[in-house]
Amino acid sequence: MRILICGGAGYIGSNMTAMLLAAGLEPVVFDNLSKGYKEAIGKAEFVKGDLADYELLVKTLKKYEIEVVMHFAALIEVGESMQQPLRYYKNNVSNTQTLLSAMESVGVEKFVFSSSAAVYGIPQKIPITEDAPKKPINPYGETKLAVEKMCHYQSCAGKLSYAALRYFNAAGAGNNCQLGEAHQPESHLIPLIIEAALGKRSEIKIYGADYPTPDGTCVRDYIHIEDLCSAHLLALEKLGGNRELIYNLGNETGYSVKEVIETVKMVSGRDFKVATVERRIGDPPVLLADATKAKKELGWKTKLAELEEIVYTAWQWHDKHPDGYL
Repeated sequence: MRILICGGAGYIGSNMTAMLLAAGLEPVVFDNLSKGYKEAIGKAEFVKGDLADYELLVKTLKKYEIEVVMHFAALIEVGESMQQPLRYYKNNVSNTQTLLSAMESVGVEKFVFSSSAAVYGIPQKIPITEDAPKKPINPYGETKLAVEKMCHYQSCAGKLSYAALRYFNAAGAGNNCQLGEAHQPESHLIPLIIEAALGKRSEIKIYGADYPTPDGTCVRDYIHIEDLCSAHLLALEKLGGNRELIYNLGNETGYSVKEVIETVKMVSGRDFKVATVERRIGDPPVLLADATKAKKELGWKTKLAELEEIVYTAWQWHDKHPDGYL
């Protein structure tokens, strides 16, 4: 089976590509390399291109006789989305519409979409189930929800069979710790803390320590990158007889910012400065997944569920690659 991996040179996309190769499938990476790294895609076929390029997408889908498309090519920075909303709507929504149009024109119907827990906004109940109200509080979350709706109506029209997988906090390094996070600039908590442990930043900031949580800091659900990717494989198998699949992907266990900091200190054996500053606007106190549906319907199981295990893989990669893929 040939699968087009849009954004396949990025963090999640490259890990997905490695897993598909290991499973004997044929991934074709489509990436403009604005955020990703060609060094991360291994032996997969590679096409340098942008999702705004309709003609190139059609050409690529035809040339490689693509059967399924997986989409990881979104902009993902919440804060940036508040500052540049139009850029996020262009990349995350308009470009995805171009991709779906190209797929429709050549008859490719199967689609796996990288969605986000950001579609829920500030949840009314914890843990969060898939039928919880969708009330995004930033353009990033709004764009993810807009694509989900676009997929839904395309499916209703009989032109798409899709899975929307709502990630909580993807973390760790996959493929035997060979594929880690290398965002520029970095904004995810675990790699930021690791950078402090490596001496690459002078301190790590805790944005608010007065939340209604056990230690006052925000609690999040971290899921190892390989567990995340394994759910995509299972969703791909289930797409055959289903038009619409929607799942939360999380560990169903929450860890606070302070707990993550202490875990990085323990795993790395290094100390570093921690500063508590004011809260950021819009940070929910707790985000925790209810992944019962994915476990029941897909038979999905997480293998690296403990925070220490997740941090260990991330540390192994960052310690050996202090400058990422550069």
